[in-house]
Amino acid sequence: MSHFTHMKTRFQNLFYLEKALNRLNINHEEKASSKVESSNMNLIIPQSNGYDIEFAWNGQEYELVVDMSYWEQPYPIESFIDKVAQQYAGEVIIGESQKTGFQPIKYQQNADGSNTLVLERWNNEKIIQSV
Repeated sequence: MSHFTHMKTRFQNLFYLEKALNRLNINHEEKASSKVESSNMNLIIPQSNGYDIEFAWNGQEYELVVDMSYWEQPYPIESFIDKVAQQYAGEVIIGESQKTGFQPIKYQQNADGSNTLVLERWNNEKIIQSV
């Protein structure tokens, strides 16, 4: 008998969530939400045992839906969520800062598990000299 666990997250943007999963090399696919009133897509992470992991839109955020008895990922679920959250945060920072003219010039994953992100923005305004 399956017992699905619904874990709340702070993932609210499908685009950034997909980019985070891509950065972690986690295969996933989009699936239309089964909720009639929702036009949002859910993300499915297939597992070889057939008990897939799902990021399902609950109206406010993408919650992680998983049957803990059939977890097949290479690290515990808490580490999985932490890794996805870390990459998601980096993708949000890059994406939102690009909207204001910043460009990422360095994205580095450090040996201690942290990330270093360097952004830059050039001021293209003309310099007017007064005499």
